Amino acid sequence: MSAILAIEARGLVKTFGGNRAVDGVSLSIPAGSICGVLGPNGAGKTTTINMLATLSTPDSGSIKIFGYDVKKDAQIVRQLIGLTGQFASIDENLTAMENLMIFARLLGLPHKEAKQKSLALLEEFDLTEAKNRVLSKFSGGMRRRLDLAASLLSQPPILFLDEPTTGLDPRTRTQMWATIRSLVKNGSTVLLTTQYLEEADQLCDAIVVIDKGRVVANDTPEGLKRAVGASSLQLTVQDADTIGDASQIVERILGVKIQLCANAALTAPLRNGNSDKLADVLMALKDAGISIAGVNVRQPTLDEVFFALTGKTEEKGDNDND
Repeated sequence: MSAILAIEARGLVKTFGGNRAVDGVSLSIPAGSICGVLGPNGAGKTTTINMLATLSTPDSGSIKIFGYDVKKDAQIVRQLIGLTGQFASIDENLTAMENLMIFARLLGLPHKEAKQKSLALLEEFDLTEAKNRVLSKFSGGMRRRLDLAASLLSQPPILFLDEPTTGLDPRTRTQMWATIRSLVKNGSTVLLTTQYLEEADQLCDAIVVIDKGRVVANDTPEGLKRAVGASSLQLTVQDADTIGDASQIVERILGVKIQLCANAALTAPLRNGNSDKLADVLMALKDAGISIAGVNVRQPTLDEVFFALTGKTEEKGDNDND
């Protein structure tokens, strides 16, 4: 991954009345990476994005985009970024092609180049057949795809995506993930907020968790999972009558308290190096004549990380009202 910082923010503060929406947020995002910003509704995610994208001025702190100061070099910075917000910026009374052509012309592209880029983006986002359809007849997923296409007309080195897949069906969301990966493969840097923890886990090189306007964690997805706690052994026996004996064997060898589950299953935490003893557990169960129906080692999920860091489960489908 590149050592060049695409985004460098230090001590960002933004206050609305008596509400300190962003309280000292700092970020360092390498070029050519995907960084996810997670947090409960009202945590400060969208406010932070707006400051990074020059849509809002910080009360204090500094922001550099590829080394350019957002305050001193705002015009240059705006040429380096693209933004897809929570709400579509496209005109519902125009067709998909008309929308893209207007955006392209506003960017200063000659008519011929604007048309070529618009047609290419419509094809990339599987919207060619709908290019002459007015947006009022588009589905929610089609509008989101067109909105993202519009933000890519200028081929920005940095793309801010504020909940880009909220409300999309699983198939369309997966298509959007592929598009985001392709952008980064071709050299872009992506900063996204998301309400889908699976999305952050699938896409992001690093995840920043914001709660009450402050960064409470900043690591890779795997690093965050490791920080929350150990993985666990999940074991199911074929004969439910043997679960008691199996539990005693597991507790004795691993030196932990196990949790009995339904359907002749148990769960045991793996920590302090006891994962090296899994083979001993299986051999002891075999020697005791206990047949195993299933066994796996489960890593902590990002849902568990999110709950541990914020005390909340992630809310789906609502806006980040901050």
